[in-house]
Amino acid sequence: MSEAENQQDESTLDQAAFERANEKSRKRKAARDKMLSSKVNEKGLIIVHTGKGKGKSTAAFGLATRAVGNGMKIGVVQFVKGKWETGEKYVLEKFPDQVEMYALGEGFTWDTQDRARDIAAAEKAWEKSKEMIEACRGENPKYNMIILDELNITLRYDHLVLEEVIDFLEDKPEDLHIVITGRNAKDEMIEIADLVTEMTLVKHPFRDQNIKAQRGIEF
Repeated sequence: MSEAENQQDESTLDQAAFERANEKSRKRKAARDKMLSSKVNEKGLIIVHTGKGKGKSTAAFGLATRAVGNGMKIGVVQFVKGKWETGEKYVLEKFPDQVEMYALGEGFTWDTQDRARDIAAAEKAWEKSKEMIEACRGENPKYNMIILDELNITLRYDHLVLEEVIDFLEDKPEDLHIVITGRNAKDEMIEIADLVTEMTLVKHPFRDQNIKAQRGIEF
């Protein structure tokens, strides 16, 4: 067989492979279109970011950025990191017409070493959270998304009554998105959530390389 004939055979095989690949793509698209056509419901979601890995609050503030870009109004309550001067705080403050942010935490329990103070701070932050959620009822909701940053931490240490928090969140306004962060999410929180993501720790510079928290990465 001549070189020209070999090239023609290879071209024919290549064309057949392309056609098979294209046919598979058409079938995948048809299946995808069918699936999407069945997704007709729309509602406000309870979203939980938990797990031992880094990125829970980072992902929540990424959602806030996306929501701002879509013209939505955002409320943020920070249950633990209130004393931190963070990059996300400075960014979101540039959108005062769309974002209200309340840093009401007193730091981690090993910082305060005062359980009564921790409980008081958690209760204050939760009261603000309820006030913001209630402001979303009716025809003119004040917010489209509320982020409760590190709420799971306060529940883990029993700084709030879990049942009261769960009952209130279950009765949230229908169209309101609520994003909850913090490791060790309670089973009850996971049960009521619509979307749960667990960040898995594989490797961390603080733990594995003795590298301290750095600006732009951790805060």
